[in-house]
Amino acid sequence: MKKRTLMVLLGIFLEGAQAFAQQVIVTGKVTDEQSNPLSGVAVVVKGTTTGTTSTSAGPYSIRAAVGQMLQFRYHGTVPIERG
Repeated sequence: MKKRTLMVLLGIFLEGAQAFAQQVIVTGKVTDEQSNPLSGVAVVVKGTTTGTTSTSAGPYSIRAAVGQMLQFRYHGTVPIERG
């Protein structure tokens, strides 16, 4: 019985480790057409509530799963998606 419980716990642990391993931290810099940094751009993982904003120099950092799309939203513009 103890061996079976240990195997179940090990399986749960390995499942969690696999799910965590698929997460990455995406970093970048938001700029305009002239390569000037843009601050206050909302960066959201599409289909989730996970988001951040670019800082005054344009960089951002967000955690996302491999293959998820990012949406960039700036007031007065159409959202842009990148994968």
